[in-house]
Amino acid sequence: MAEHKTNAIRILDKAKIPYQIHVYDNEDGKIHGEAVAEKIGKKPEMVFKTLVAHQGANLFVFVIPVAEELDLKKAARAAEVKKIEMLPVKELLKWTGYVRGGCSPIGMKKLYPTFIDSSAVDLQTMIVSAGKIGLQLELEPEQLADGVSARFTSLLRVEE
Repeated sequence: MAEHKTNAIRILDKAKIPYQIHVYDNEDGKIHGEAVAEKIGKKPEMVFKTLVAHQGANLFVFVIPVAEELDLKKAARAAEVKKIEMLPVKELLKWTGYVRGGCSPIGMKKLYPTFIDSSAVDLQTMIVSAGKIGLQLELEPEQLADGVSARFTSLLRVEE
């Protein structure tokens, strides 16, 4: 298992936060959240994606279920800013140290304000990227929130 030590995993180990690792094959290029959920045999409601948005130079991290869409108005409200936009994918590595498809809310270059969709509160465990494509972490929502100083809040776009 030593080859799976990502920054996120090292941080969880150091904080003594229990987790489970899920490895999936990404040779087919299917790394979007719903494909990942299927590959690791978990319901999409349990698997969360990490999105990074910004308002000027301020970055914010949002963790939402893979099948859902981030509501930018709710995200801005949570971050207490007027307007927020998604960070361009090409800037993800520079600011977070992670690439698209392998972006973990744990262990970014800096601890940015982090918000987890409130749907996670009802789950026993949730799954997020371990910081590398092909690797996921399963842990308790409260422990993830504690680990990254996150707040639970409503973030999902709802169909009218």
